[in-house]
Amino acid sequence: MAVLDLQEQEQVDAFKAWWKDNGKWLLIALAVAVGGFAAMQGWQFYKEKKMADASTLYTELEKQLASNDPKRINDAEQAVIDQYGSTAYAPRAALLAAQVNLQNKDVARAKSQLEWVIKHADETGLQNVARLKLASVLLDEKNYADALKLLEAKHTDSFMGLYADLKGDVLHAQGKADEARAAYQLAFNKTDAQSKYRNLIQMKLDALGGAK
Repeated sequence: MAVLDLQEQEQVDAFKAWWKDNGKWLLIALAVAVGGFAAMQGWQFYKEKKMADASTLYTELEKQLASNDPKRINDAEQAVIDQYGSTAYAPRAALLAAQVNLQNKDVARAKSQLEWVIKHADETGLQNVARLKLASVLLDEKNYADALKLLEAKHTDSFMGLYADLKGDVLHAQGKADEARAAYQLAFNKTDAQSKYRNLIQMKLDALGGAK
């Protein structure tokens, strides 16, 4: 083996000294990095398994819809929320159960479920649907102020027609014909020309005397 010259020997000695002081921390950092990667892989597996389990439970809820048994449906919905409330299936389950409860006149429970969706759903589309349904319930209860508050909340443009139409209904119920007409006109303008729903909006406009 070739004899190390003085400069090389000094470099070796310096490295040994550095390793003695820092080597174990480097190994610890490496272990943490590897462990972190493994943890991320494990977390990804956990999330995928959680979603799969949530999907299974949600499918069971959909099966219960055919029974038209509110208790069984609500129990299934609550199971999804209790076990998988952070997944995308929970707000969907709440919306389904709320619709069943509205059909069966259990308005209080339906309102609670819709409020849960508005508060917890990550998807704005689900929140938009829940607000519309809840605003419709509040309109039936003549709670016009809270209904309008929901309809004035920020929503995506694709819901603009539906929100404006329901807002027109609330304003009309309050006897505010001019404001209702303006809301219906906006709804008409924001609704696809090929949609049959647009004809219904036109009928509401005609009933108010059309645009002024």
